[in-house]
Amino acid sequence: MLVGALAKHFGTSQVTIRKDLDILQAHGCIHRAHDGALPARGSALEDPTLREKEKLHRKEKLQIAAAAARMVREGQVVILDSGTTTTAIARALREFQNLTIITNAVNIAAELAESALEVILTGGTLRKNSFSLVGAIAEETLRRLNAYILFLGVDGFDVHCGLSTPNLLEAKVNRAMMDVARVAVAVCDFSKFGRRSLSSIAPLSAVHHLITDRGIPKPDVAALKKTGIEVTLV
Repeated sequence: MLVGALAKHFGTSQVTIRKDLDILQAHGCIHRAHDGALPARGSALEDPTLREKEKLHRKEKLQIAAAAARMVREGQVVILDSGTTTTAIARALREFQNLTIITNAVNIAAELAESALEVILTGGTLRKNSFSLVGAIAEETLRRLNAYILFLGVDGFDVHCGLSTPNLLEAKVNRAMMDVARVAVAVCDFSKFGRRSLSSIAPLSAVHHLITDRGIPKPDVAALKKTGIEVTLV
């Protein structure tokens, strides 16, 4: 919750609320975020490893990957960010013969190494738990490229606050990807909805299409369609 909302709810000043939040964070009860706080456990602030994520919602990720692959045409330039859903998409794209894949994920590049596809790896500093490349080198490489479509996995998808991720550097690379792609497609399973993570990637207005599974809350589907985002449910 935001500081202002907490102050109003408890009938006290924002200064007092900020002091209380600092104490709670010191005891590990919450994570302090920009002008507010999030729960310490069970929140999208958690940054699990790629191997941990691979165990979750496998069926949904495969269905999302199949739907994503159907959006791709031979000859296109495709950006895949890091993550288990985008890794599943990479595997689905191995059936193509003429694609250029831009990615900041070392594991995705390895998945495609023996395919017929051209792979461009951004370079950058390795985040070991996600096998992703981040930092100024990755961002600068992306700014020199153009792509038709981006498939972007996220840790948090909130219909009010947009897309978010626990890592600040990852968010900056994701924003650079969105800047150079003509079509931005968010790909995430139902568990990511209603979650807000530490670092904002982009507002919903930056997303053209969403591919998710039927576990997404119905009110979120209605809210997304009102924004003009095309939604594919698998």
